[in-house]
Amino acid sequence: MGTRMEVAQLESRMNSEDYRKLQALFTDSSGVSCSLSRAEFIHQAWSSVGCGSKEEYGLLFDSVVISQERRGLVLDINAVKEEGRVDWADLCSFLLQELSEKVKNRRTSSVPCWTPPRVVTCPHRDIVQKVLHLQSSGQYLTVSKGGTVGLWDGEDMSLLHTHRLQNSTVASKDLWVTDVVFLHNLNKIAVSLTSKELCFYDILSKQDISCKYKIQGLKFTPWCLDYWTNPSQPDQAVLAIGDIGGQVNAIHFTSAQISLFETLGLSTDSDSADIILWDELVKGRHCTCYVVTHQAHTPAWVRKVSYLGCLDAFVSCSTRPQSSMVIGWREKEGRGLRVSSFATKRGVLDMHHHRELNLIATAGLDHMVLLWNPSVTSDPVCALSGHTSPVTAVCFMQTKHQLLSYSKDKVLCLWDISSQLCLQRLARVFPKTQEDTHTSLLLHEDQQLLLLLSFNSQLVLLETVKEKRTSSHEHPVTCVLYNSLFRQVVSSDSASSVICWLADTGQKVKQFHHCHGNSEISTMALDGTQTRLFTAGTDGEVKVWDFNGRCLHRMNAGLGVAVKISQILLLKRSILVMGWERMLTVFRLHSFSQSFVEPSEWKGGSQHHSSVLCAAFQAPHVLVTGSSDGEVLVWNSNTETALRKLRPHKDDSHPCVNSKEDSENSLAITQLIFIPGRMSAATATGGADLVSSGASGLVRLWNTAHGCLVGQFTAHNKELGSMVMNVSPCGNYLVTADSEGTLKTWDLQMTQQPRNLQSY
Repeated sequence: MGTRMEVAQLESRMNSEDYRKLQALFTDSSGVSCSLSRAEFIHQAWSSVGCGSKEEYGLLFDSVVISQERRGLVLDINAVKEEGRVDWADLCSFLLQELSEKVKNRRTSSVPCWTPPRVVTCPHRDIVQKVLHLQSSGQYLTVSKGGTVGLWDGEDMSLLHTHRLQNSTVASKDLWVTDVVFLHNLNKIAVSLTSKELCFYDILSKQDISCKYKIQGLKFTPWCLDYWTNPSQPDQAVLAIGDIGGQVNAIHFTSAQISLFETLGLSTDSDSADIILWDELVKGRHCTCYVVTHQAHTPAWVRKVSYLGCLDAFVSCSTRPQSSMVIGWREKEGRGLRVSSFATKRGVLDMHHHRELNLIATAGLDHMVLLWNPSVTSDPVCALSGHTSPVTAVCFMQTKHQLLSYSKDKVLCLWDISSQLCLQRLARVFPKTQEDTHTSLLLHEDQQLLLLLSFNSQLVLLETVKEKRTSSHEHPVTCVLYNSLFRQVVSSDSASSVICWLADTGQKVKQFHHCHGNSEISTMALDGTQTRLFTAGTDGEVKVWDFNGRCLHRMNAGLGVAVKISQILLLKRSILVMGWERMLTVFRLHSFSQSFVEPSEWKGGSQHHSSVLCAAFQAPHVLVTGSSDGEVLVWNSNTETALRKLRPHKDDSHPCVNSKEDSENSLAITQLIFIPGRMSAATATGGADLVSSGASGLVRLWNTAHGCLVGQFTAHNKELGSMVMNVSPCGNYLVTADSEGTLKTWDLQMTQQPRNLQSY
């Protein structure tokens, strides 16, 4: 099926020779430029170019015509227009306009707007080694080289507490923290020290941070850490360690929430911490964990290490060119590692993985940001060039296909991965510091982006400006449809505009203004082919449109009087319109030979006692209608005769009804839906085959064959007004929604009292 998404693919598939063939179509035999009708364009383009389908060329032609309309080159859409024609200039203008809009939309919609950098008053007097976000509390934690810990409020970045890490192994002046990670399932931090130790501190207490375990006797100084836990099995966890000897070690915990290590027989020090010897871990003396290792970076220092649970692999980087990045893949059997090495010109200082794209970005000393497929060691997927000094940090935005990179000359770049373009470059906005500056970077993706950077002992906060809520329409939206043929969303508003949007991208592709003059569009419908759109205005007319914006027919539903139309229902040989009177208004299809169509007489006459508000049809000939007094009628659509009435029990009237008007509003049925596949079963078993809902918040289940109410339940608060609903194609589930934005899913297999499965 043709869609604008497919047209874009057609344009990208066409080469210069195809476009030359296309251009030749717009020149007649005497060499004079000419225009083509839709039929001529489709036939000649498909025959001559040989690229794409007739549907795609038809949709391309339609899009050019709509583009003309948007540029004011086509008459008012309320007029019945002659068939459109396009020439080569029209086609070129459209292609250039579409390309320009795509580039503009990609850039403007993707670039964050940052507030000016804010230097946060910091308690640290030496280098901030790490900034952490504590998911459990929403707070932030900073740890300096000298062991000072700062705890920060997650809302306003105010300093809450400061602590000093205690370690009796070394004097306070000799304490040197190299890295720290948050063990989020245990509320602990693991700290690596130049004393060749790993210390585990409990951070539950606001008054003190106490050391619980110390791993001592490591062969080399641990330089970087990473921690991962299995989301479905929190007892399964991994602590990855990279050291200055080029080794990557990993401790796999098998019962982390119970105990990280075997505590029986362990000695303690003056900090009351249990002492674990590294050799004992390597030899498997602790049944709660085991160690795996590789030495692929030797003799270079490991600059960063990460464990990727989705790949079951360790990723690490170093400044050694031939082992710039190394992936240690876990073997399916045993505890060994299969190592893959990735080479760059001068080595790598940082790397980061994008889970959805499965790409690893590396920060190069050669000023390059490279993107790698983890399974391909020979060459990177692409190179992002733009930095003029060594890149020291990279960080993917996991919710977008974007990447942040930071270089030694204090330049922050934002990259679009798909286009490989630099969308934003921030320079000369960060604090002036000495040339040799240690910088760490933390990106927190929430409703707005928050970026924390440390420059030695300084902490700098960058936030995005809170996005203002943008509206799709300039006036209240009155109706929304989905066109599966074009894969477009069609919406209308109270100012009589209709807009078509690409469902895949949200891009606006068409807009029709003043469809009913200044009258509100109350409802819309699509025909069976989904090539015709029906709009109902409060002016009492229903109009039929094609998707080029041409009004094909005007249906005089209100007989010249302004009325509120609530629904348009298309049957095989007729169109029903309702909402303002007790009788259905019907238009026979044979009457559509004229542009202005008058209604015919509904043979069944007026059977309802109140205004008909809604209807539903079930093949081959079952029609149901619902009215404002809560009554449902079953009709034979062929003969247009009423078969039976469905009314709720007398004692089912809604409580707290104070007037006749309130009673009608409370009982009014505003939506009817047949449950797919239930008609024959309902006839045999007496189960429900129809669902109704209304302003009371009640949902009723009916058996149309036996004419009875099967069950009912309150789905939403009646104070919220009308609700909307839909039934799944399988007929087992009902989804309801109210004006507060609450969605509920109901199990219709429990007919007497459907069960609420989930609320949103």
